[in-house]
This record gives sequence, structure tokens and C-alpha cells, in this order.
Amino acid sequence: MAVVDESEQPEGALPPPTEEIHLPAPSYLPVVVAFGLTIAIMGVVFSWVMVVAGMLIFLIALFRWIGQTRREMAELPLSQ
Repeated sequence: MAVVDESEQPEGALPPPTEEIHLPAPSYLPVVVAFGLTIAIMGVVFSWVMVVAGMLIFLIALFRWIGQTRREMAELPLSQ
């Protein structure tokens, strides 16, 4: 990355960014968490089996999502 001297910038121009912007990787897990929770809530009305199945889906997806997020955060550089 080339360093731009301030005298080379036009008046009123913004300085170049000094930090990288981190965006998380795309994931299907938030949708699966919402689906599991929806099934569990519907199960309150229909059947306890649906509650159990929905909670299993919800918990498995939630822990996988947390693990994925922790791995991504561990890969970030520590510089400030």
C-alpha cells in the first residue's frame, strides 16, 4: 500500500483508510437457529415432541454458530 503525502491530496478529500474492515463469512446458521426456535415455539401449542426437536435444532445450531464466530475472531490480527 502506497503512502500518500497530504500535499498530493485534493482539498477536502478524505485520507486513505488505515484499518482493514472485517466482515464475517456468510453463514446459514442464523437461519437454522431461527428455524429451530420457531419449531420449539410451535411445539408449545402442538406437541412436546416438537418442542424437544426444535430445541435440539436450536441448541446445536447455536453452539456451531458460536464456535464459528470464535474461530473467525481468533484469526483476526491483534494489532490496533
